[in-house]
Amino acid sequence: MIARHIQESINSKGASVIRKMFEEGIVLKKEHGEDNVFDFTLGNPDLDPPEKVIKAIQEEAKDVSHGCHGYMPNAGYPFVREAIAQKVSKEQGLPLSGSNVIMTVGAASALNCVFKSILNPGDEVIVPAPFFAEYRHYAKNHGGILVEVPSKSDFSLDLEAIKSKLSEKTAAILINNPNNPSGKIYSEDEIKELAAILNENNNKTGRVTYLVCDEPYRAIVYDDAKVAPAFQFYDNTVIVSSFAKDLSLPGERIGYIAVNPKSHEPEEFIKAVTFSLRVLGCVNAPAFFQKVIAKSWDAQVDYSSYKVRRDKLMAILDKAGIEYFRPQGAFYLFCKVPANFKGDDGDFTDYLKKYLILAAPGSGFGGKGWFRLAYCVSEKTITGSEKAFCQAMKNL
Repeated sequence: MIARHIQESINSKGASVIRKMFEEGIVLKKEHGEDNVFDFTLGNPDLDPPEKVIKAIQEEAKDVSHGCHGYMPNAGYPFVREAIAQKVSKEQGLPLSGSNVIMTVGAASALNCVFKSILNPGDEVIVPAPFFAEYRHYAKNHGGILVEVPSKSDFSLDLEAIKSKLSEKTAAILINNPNNPSGKIYSEDEIKELAAILNENNNKTGRVTYLVCDEPYRAIVYDDAKVAPAFQFYDNTVIVSSFAKDLSLPGERIGYIAVNPKSHEPEEFIKAVTFSLRVLGCVNAPAFFQKVIAKSWDAQVDYSSYKVRRDKLMAILDKAGIEYFRPQGAFYLFCKVPANFKGDDGDFTDYLKKYLILAAPGSGFGGKGWFRLAYCVSEKTITGSEKAFCQAMKNL
């Protein structure tokens, strides 16, 4: 028998909606031809890894030394952890050592390790909505409850609403910056105000609430936007990230956790997440790509093609009459469902399928009445979709 909670999850209406749409796209492409289906469902970065990464892969592939594919400490090779500490130090403006870092099997593994380490049954994780759909499962995996707090109309943090949800049960606040699906970047002032609210709650309840920053899109920003260095404003901050999006390595599953050295008992936190990585069955991050990343984490990447595609898709949506939030980072457009559909994003994305446009319903992201378009697709797909979008809106 399948476990009841797993059965409920896989049969729920919102289960794997993005993957489901992606798989439908494969069928539609076989039926109608690849160029006639406009698939904006999956956030799969399509830039090639930069030359520095390719060179590091080639160098490491030549290593045939004894033990090169063996186990290392569960937290990762010490020299790799030092390299990532250097990266995070530059981003946060605060010195870290390798002892503040643990290498993980992507950012998903990192989040699961953090939640397993800090959640007791019934503890809560507050998340501003919209948010990455898998967060619900990650919290539930470890007995936690995801508390969804709607953001303001411009997707900025509703700090008063967050404050009203804080209690002695709050183990963490989880923010995705830049945000998937909206592309919103939370400002430095927002992070400062959030820090003040969290410190007030910590003093009131006697419990440490962690600020967990999920930052795989940190480098993919537009119009000179910047992601705030949260370590500078809140001691109990944890960064989780990966090289999936910025270096276009999603399938290699290489990520990390970085804990603020000023946080509450940082050594115990690192011990906990290291233990969690082991008992969750990951054991350690992939040895080969740990070595690759140590040599290439600072590779320069040109993200301008994402901006070009963002702007082209926005122009098409403007022409079709579809409202959207202008993204400051990542590679998604979060769009409003037309009034005719009364906020039913599932019905509207089903309607778009009639015009061979595949989009992800916003309800799966905690954003009812919206839908997401991933523009990390070919320019040909974007330009080809213009007629379909315009026709779909004309026929409403």
